[in-house]
Amino acid sequence: MQGVSRESFRSAAERLDSYAAGASAADVATTGGELLSVADVLRRQPTLRRALSDPGRPGEDRAELIRSLLTGKVGDETLELATTLAGGRWSAASELLDATERLGVEALLASADRADDLAEVEDELFRFGQVVDASPELSGALSDVVAPPAQRAELAKALLEGKARPITLRLVEVALGGFGGRSFQGSLTRMVEMSAERRDRQVAYVTVAAPLSDDEERRLGTKLSQLYGRDVTVKQTVDPQVLGGMSVLVGSDLYDGTVLRRLNDTRKALSQR
Repeated sequence: MQGVSRESFRSAAERLDSYAAGASAADVATTGGELLSVADVLRRQPTLRRALSDPGRPGEDRAELIRSLLTGKVGDETLELATTLAGGRWSAASELLDATERLGVEALLASADRADDLAEVEDELFRFGQVVDASPELSGALSDVVAPPAQRAELAKALLEGKARPITLRLVEVALGGFGGRSFQGSLTRMVEMSAERRDRQVAYVTVAAPLSDDEERRLGTKLSQLYGRDVTVKQTVDPQVLGGMSVLVGSDLYDGTVLRRLNDTRKALSQR
């Protein structure tokens, strides 16, 4: 997001956090679902999206427009959050859409937090991403943008129902639609990181040839937490092709100590002689 768009989103996000702190998990989840429905309307109606982000139109007018459209159709808090967004300043109409969708996802994560389920939701999203990534057939089916979203959502539901929390299922549905214009896998990754951020943590993606023991994972997490000055959540991916050692990705920082990397470096050095 551009600077003015970030400020507008921050105002709405602060209002959401204030509301979520005193509301029930179920109420916050309802608000999240309604915000995602508003985002769907904005996605389908570009003319409305442009009208609500028009910098030449007073914020009060834009807020009143969305209020007139949503009154009686969504809850009071959803209405206030939507009018807060519409009354803000946006660098582009697409950024208003992205902000509305992101606020809906943040509300679902806040709901999981209120229910003390956020760590589990984060882990379920990550593990589902691993399952999909390990199966080219499943990955192709869920990432096929030509297939109707409802059809892909039914497939995901069949795989997850009874194995994941309802909030996780709803977030996967959003990811299937390309959260913020991302790929399906990119959407899941971003949601995992948003979950960690809400818990004031950073994510370390660790790739190893064989699973780390609980003690090894805990010690690695402690070392990374000391290095980055905040709690770090370790997410393991097992890939026998790395042969040994490990690679660790934290944000844009990559520490690659795998045997495969060392072999590739050796081959490259030999080929240059």
